[in-house]
Amino acid sequence: MLCFAEEIMLLLLDDRDGSFLPVPGSSTNSALAGAVLMDLALLDRIDTDLHSLVLVDGKPTGDPLLDPTLERIAGSGQTYDAQHWVWSLADQADEIREAALSRLVEKGILKREENRFLWVFRSRRYPTLDGRAEREVKLRILGVLLSDEIPDPRDIAIIGLCDACDIFNHMLGPRELAQARDRIDQVARLDLIGQSVANVIERIQQLTRLRARSDL
Repeated sequence: MLCFAEEIMLLLLDDRDGSFLPVPGSSTNSALAGAVLMDLALLDRIDTDLHSLVLVDGKPTGDPLLDPTLERIAGSGQTYDAQHWVWSLADQADEIREAALSRLVEKGILKREENRFLWVFRSRRYPTLDGRAEREVKLRILGVLLSDEIPDPRDIAIIGLCDACDIFNHMLGPRELAQARDRIDQVARLDLIGQSVANVIERIQQLTRLRARSDL
C-alpha cells in the first residue's frame, strides 16, 4: 500500500509528459505535511479533534518518511492543534516530496529522467513506468466522487488533501468538477486534518495578498 505522500505525488503527475500539475508550491507543501499526519493518524500514533492534535503512541513506525515528524511531535512537549502542525511541518515538504518520489521509483512505479540544461541547471521529470498505481488511486477517488456510498478513511483523507490544494481543478474538467462539487465538500468535511490543510493554505494566500498590496 502506498503512503499518502506517494499518492499525492501520483495525483500531481501529469499523465501526458511526466511533469507535475501547476499547483502552487505552498499548497503542495501543506498537503504533503498533512499527508504525513494522516498516515500517523491511521497508524494510531496521533489523534485529532477540533481543538488539538495529541500524541497517542511515540513508538517509531519504522518508516523513515513518517518517523521524523512523529519524533518532532513527541519532542515538542506541548499540545497544539492540527493546523499548527501542518503549518510547522510544511518546511519539511521538500524532504517528504523527494522521499516519496524516490520510493515510487524504487517500487518501479515511476522512472526518473534527468535532463541537463547548460552546466548547472537540471530539469527532473518522472514519467510513468508502471501506470497501475497511478490509475488505481485516480479511479478509486473518482469512484468515491461518483457514488453516494460511505468512503473509507483513506479515501476521505486523500479527497480532503486533493480539495485543499486544488488538485481536482486539474484532474476534472469544469463540468465534471461542478457535478462533483457537492460530493467533494461532503467528503472533505469528514476529515479534520484535511480541513487544517485547507485553513493553512487559505492563511498563506491571505498573507500573500497582503504582501502584494503593501508592495504597491
